[in-house]
Amino acid sequence: MKKIMLIFGVMLFVALQSNAQKRNYSNSSVGNYNTAIGVRVNPWSIGFTAKHFIAGPHAIEGIVSHQFAGYDNANVTITGLYEYHWNVFGKKEWNMFAGGGLHGGAYKTDYWDNGRRKDGDTKGVFGLDAIWGVEYTFKNIPLTLQGDLKPYVNFTGGHDYYGEQIFGASARFTF
Repeated sequence: MKKIMLIFGVMLFVALQSNAQKRNYSNSSVGNYNTAIGVRVNPWSIGFTAKHFIAGPHAIEGIVSHQFAGYDNANVTITGLYEYHWNVFGKKEWNMFAGGGLHGGAYKTDYWDNGRRKDGDTKGVFGLDAIWGVEYTFKNIPLTLQGDLKPYVNFTGGHDYYGEQIFGASARFTF
């Protein structure tokens, strides 16, 4: 827990220091930041996320997440996404986005035998992701909040928690 708090503290410090410089967004049609790092959560997983605008409304996002289900599971997934953003509500702070990408990772299978949980094998997972959501970027503080739907299809590995993992929320420091 101390390591996690240290990482978040360093991320906050870097975000605040880089936000101290004046940003020029006159060439951007959406949003008011270039890069943001933070956390993405839903009831069954937590992960680190980073988003970077590569040109105008085009952004790339990376997510490294850990899935948990109430007991020790060695599950980790790395996701890479392309996103297209557009303004909504007539305000530069509000954006909607849609896109897609790929994910890969590993998970440990557990199974039940005569009422006892047994450890299984570690397996690989690979598949396609889609994403659609809305994002709000604050004007005076280096923070953006996002709510999204991120359905996915696995080509290899398991498909547990498919329905529960679709919804997510992110909070990121912008710079």
